[in-house]
Amino acid sequence: MRILSMDTSNQAMTVAVVENGITVAEQTTNVKRNHSIQLMPTIQRVIADANLTIEEIDRIAVAKGPGSYTGVRIAVTVAKTLAWTREIELVGVSSLKVLAGNAPQGTEALVVPIMDARRGNIYTGLYRFVDGKLEQLEKDQHVSAETWVNRLLERKEPIIIVGTDSEKHREIFQQSLKDRLLVLPEFQQLPRASVLAWIGAEEEPVDVHTFVPEYTKLTEAEEKWNEANPDNKGGSLVEKY
Repeated sequence: MRILSMDTSNQAMTVAVVENGITVAEQTTNVKRNHSIQLMPTIQRVIADANLTIEEIDRIAVAKGPGSYTGVRIAVTVAKTLAWTREIELVGVSSLKVLAGNAPQGTEALVVPIMDARRGNIYTGLYRFVDGKLEQLEKDQHVSAETWVNRLLERKEPIIIVGTDSEKHREIFQQSLKDRLLVLPEFQQLPRASVLAWIGAEEEPVDVHTFVPEYTKLTEAEEKWNEANPDNKGGSLVEKY
């Protein structure tokens, strides 16, 4: 199976072509650029580097969030458009699970991916490897770093934190978890589209038309709408527009 995978859910942008579990071509950048401008040329370049055409791709795997609202939408929109117009299978994978997949498969530690959500909050989840496969222990969520650390204290296993944003919150994790805390090397902190493809190979295809991002947290506009319509009498914000 040839998989085209893409992730623009945060500052990093990563695209890969993986064939039968082998990474054929991959490009990852970690600079502040406009993903909406850079993504399609990068996809074209990676597919060309793999000596393939889009018609030879069997499946598209996309990071579906959480992360930057705009960033998540860019990759999801491109993935859906390509999947629909070229009649290619589409799968969505949690952006946090992609980060968790950077941890060593043989580790007995629990894996905690971290994305900064500002004001002391994070997007995070809890994962572990079981027989070489990544298993989700707690759903992805938007939570304060302090609350999350206190919940992790209830567990006894070592904890691996992963993600370029983990550095912003490392102190609070270190103070509480102490020697239970493990941090991956810098080169393993970035999301990798090849990891996304590996996870996406095990997922069931979704319906292209109904597939939507999973932001984990409502947008500011949605939160304000819900506050103004506590009984949902005005319908949802999506229905309104």
